[in-house]
Amino acid sequence: MVTIVDVARAAGVAPSTVSYVISGKRRISVDTRRRVEQCIRDLGYHPNAGARALASSRTNVLALAVPLRADLNLSVIMQFVSSVVTAAREHDLDLLLLTKDDGPAELRRVASSAIADALIVMDVESADGRIPMLSVLDRPAVLIGLPEQPNGLSCVDLDFTAAGSTCVHHLADLGHRDIALIGPSPAVYRRGTSFARRFRDGYDSAAAERRIRATAHPCGHSYDSTIACLDQVFAENPHVTGLVVHNEAVLPDVLSGLSARGLHVPDDVSVVAVCPDNMAELGAVSLTSVAIPAPEVGELAVRMTIRRLSGPPTAEVCLLPPRLTVRRSTAAAPAVASAPR
Repeated sequence: MVTIVDVARAAGVAPSTVSYVISGKRRISVDTRRRVEQCIRDLGYHPNAGARALASSRTNVLALAVPLRADLNLSVIMQFVSSVVTAAREHDLDLLLLTKDDGPAELRRVASSAIADALIVMDVESADGRIPMLSVLDRPAVLIGLPEQPNGLSCVDLDFTAAGSTCVHHLADLGHRDIALIGPSPAVYRRGTSFARRFRDGYDSAAAERRIRATAHPCGHSYDSTIACLDQVFAENPHVTGLVVHNEAVLPDVLSGLSARGLHVPDDVSVVAVCPDNMAELGAVSLTSVAIPAPEVGELAVRMTIRRLSGPPTAEVCLLPPRLTVRRSTAAAPAVASAPR
């Protein structure tokens, strides 16, 4: 079994330094901390299971880490927060909300102060710098999201790869041969956010399978950014008849932008959204959508956390299958719709 001494030897530091990196009780230089965290990950080090039990120092508080960034859709994020709060309350647990974008530092501070029994972490990146530290804390951690290497952490999320594929197959089944993805903001892609990458993978794979001409375009959250994105979509391929919108914040602007171009939904352009059901049903045209299952994800995250507090730290990965609801925003592609039956 790998010990803290093994990690220290590999990193060329004292065991106490490894302990300080894990606990956050003392400031360690950035280079040293990164080297130690890399050795922790490479060696697969985990602290003693007994240290994780926390049976004698329970606070009945869960910490939910939600870094609030300008490029996040707050209304959707708060649906996840609300679902975690509701599920925690059902188990007589309180919630501590962590909103700073401080990476591992904020989580170390909470773990070392023992003000929460466990952590639930959102906005997970594919190669998330918080994972090595979370995997060796003496507090259980559950991720809402799926990194490339979970390192023994439990994860729950929508299966975004399947969601991207589902959207493409729906449009392809309606005869659309030219489609475009209006995705999250460029910053989301630059950070390597897991859900965006996985959705794009599913979108690209399904488009290749169905031999569809498909483009993809990051989109900022302002009206001007959305109009510029639509301009790019149709400049790149004037024949686009189907849009997949994986960016809840710009849905109203996309619809108004299409209208300003004289394009009608779904007669000229079909639109599939990835958003909560209540958002899909808000507008004048109800949107065919893949639901973002915030209530289910929040409840499962709390259940996983409680299981990790109650017994051996067995990792779970749960990806919820996408649920597509067909509404009024999708129809047969124009050429198919006008063809003799």
